[in-house]
Order: sequence, then structure tokens, then C-alpha cells
Amino acid sequence: MRIILFSRSRIARSAEELRQLFGAVRASGFDFILNREFAEAVQSLLGETFPPERIYGERLGPQPEGTTMICYGGDGTLLEGVHRLGGAPIPVLGINAGHLGFLTGAPNEGIGQILGQVARGELSIQPRTMLDVRGGFADGTESGLALNEFTVRRHGAGMLSVETFVDGQLAATYHGDGVIVSTPTGSTAYSLSAGGPVVAPSCACLIVSPLAPHNLAMRPVVIPDTAVIVLRVHERQSDAFVTLDNRIHPVGPDASFTVRRAEQKIFLALPHNISFYDTLRNKMMWGADLRKAKE
Repeated sequence: MRIILFSRSRIARSAEELRQLFGAVRASGFDFILNREFAEAVQSLLGETFPPERIYGERLGPQPEGTTMICYGGDGTLLEGVHRLGGAPIPVLGINAGHLGFLTGAPNEGIGQILGQVARGELSIQPRTMLDVRGGFADGTESGLALNEFTVRRHGAGMLSVETFVDGQLAATYHGDGVIVSTPTGSTAYSLSAGGPVVAPSCACLIVSPLAPHNLAMRPVVIPDTAVIVLRVHERQSDAFVTLDNRIHPVGPDASFTVRRAEQKIFLALPHNISFYDTLRNKMMWGADLRKAKE
């Protein structure tokens, strides 16, 4: 079996944590590869170098059957790791070395036990919906995939107007900072900060949320994930840009984007004892008696 290790260069990690991680990977007998930035961090902290065949760059080629990706960091790290898969149906396990961590559900402690579960096929594999976005990217990008969300956002003091069509029907024209189109997985990310609902990952829907709308009556809308969404961007003395998860792209004037459910899915791997509701309750502190904290 092969493990694809991924971590970003700015993730805070100690030499001891890395010794434990690579010690556990080697003890498990896995073949492994790691991204170039992670390899450079390991060399800096541990003095260990890796042969070129163990290092990959911006994109991964075809991988052997039974491969699992392990992302070491926070949710942003996992999103970047997913991007490098390019839609390949490889399970992705997040080791939480970050903060909130709705996607990176496995704890940093007990890495040897987690790798044992990987080897024995004891992880829960959850398919997650992705977005396929095509349209007016100004940098030559033709299309892109996103696990959490696609956003249209203003850059500058001016207001954006975004005409939003659902299956050919005009749903709303949002005047304000922009619009978010979110998957159920992304409902606990940027969409939540914008006032969107928390949606269970297994729900077959998408969420359209305005960002700081000029009309206070505007509210997030939940639509079927079979819908095709078209966003027409009109700038009013303000530049605009779009994001696919944590990747930023410039857009041209009066750009238009088509957003639909992608054919590809991401397969999120989690220990069986971690559920979405456990994570939600713990991360959001639902059930904590805040009155006692003030005493």
C-alpha cells in the first residue's frame, strides 16, 4: 500500500512530531511519497533527505490501487491536498495539526494507531460532493473543482452586483460584497461565517449565500445539487476576484460563471469513532454550559 503525505510549508510542527510521523509510516511498512514543500521542511528540521522518486510537485500522476492520502495540518491543508489529486478517487485522511478542523478529524496523537487502521481498512470512507466551475477566469483557467465553496468577491471599496440564475431562472441579484456557492461539506466553512445553515455532508444540496448584502432581506438559499447555477458579475467601481476553496483567481469585467455538482467526488477517510455530529458538537461547543465558564 502507498501513502501520499501532504503538508504545507507554513504548518507549525516540531522535530519530535515529524519523527513520530515518519517513524510510524515506516513501521507500518507503507510505501510513501511526499510533496516537495513537506520534504524541504523535514530536511530543515530533521536533516533527512528523500530521493527524487519519493517527491511530487503541483500535480500527482496515476497512483497504485489502495493508495491513501494523508494531509498533515488543518482544513486548508486538506483542501490543498485534494486540489493536487485533480479529482482522482483516492481516500483523503486529515491529521489535525491545525485549529478548528471540520475536515481534518483524526487527532495528531496516536498516529501509529491511525496508520494501523489504514492498513487494516478500518476507516470510514465518506463520499463528498464537489463543485465544477467554468467561466470567466482572467488567468487562462478554463475550469476548476472545489470541495468547500466557490465565491465571487469584491476587491476594493465598490459594491458588486451578481445576477444569480438557478436552472435558467433568475433567483436574485445580489448587491454587496459577493456571493458564495457552497457544498454541504463547505457549510461549516466560509458559508457559516456568512450566516448560512449547517448542512449534514450527506445532504444532496447546494447553498447560495450573499456576502454582506445591501438588501438586508437577502438570505441564504438551499437548492438541489442537480441545479445549474449561473453567476453574472457586474462591477461597480470595484475589481472582483473569485476563489475555489483557498485558490484565488482574477476575473475580467462582466464575467459569467457556471457552477454545478462535479462528476468527481472526494472520499474523506475518518476513524469510525468520529462522526459529523461529534465534530460539530465539539468544535462549535454545543452543549457547553457557558454560564459556568463565567463563574
